Amino acid sequence: MLSIEEFLGYVESALDQQLAIVAGLGDERSNRRPALEAANSPYAILTHCLGVMEYWAGEVVAGRPIQRDRAAEFQATGTVAELGRRVDAAKAKLRADVATAEPAAPPRVPPPGPPEPGLTTQGGVLMHIYEELAQHLGQLELTRDVLLAG
Repeated sequence: MLSIEEFLGYVESALDQQLAIVAGLGDERSNRRPALEAANSPYAILTHCLGVMEYWAGEVVAGRPIQRDRAAEFQATGTVAELGRRVDAAKAKLRADVATAEPAAPPRVPPPGPPEPGLTTQGGVLMHIYEELAQHLGQLELTRDVLLAG
């Protein structure tokens, strides 16, 4: 069984890698969308990941009411320094949220929609967070490559 500290290590590593990509692109490029249909900027992708963490760990696992504007996450722009501060704050908030987690217990707030395999326990929800961050890390790597090539 994966411990909470191991989980946090994987999540923080994914976030650090995402932030390194955004920082490597700089303020201007990290806010640029590749010339691909429905593509998102690196800044927006990482902002979305912070929204994923806030909603799934904060509301679904910890039971904190969250006001999330998912659509706005994909429109977000700003500086790398600002995003770095938000990543640091999100890591601290995630640590506080998962400190209350009971991995085998059901979510404190049921996820929307019909029950999905893997989202019926708090531990499953935590793995969903990592799954999303890992997928978006790959998306960020490809987005960076497209932006640098173009």
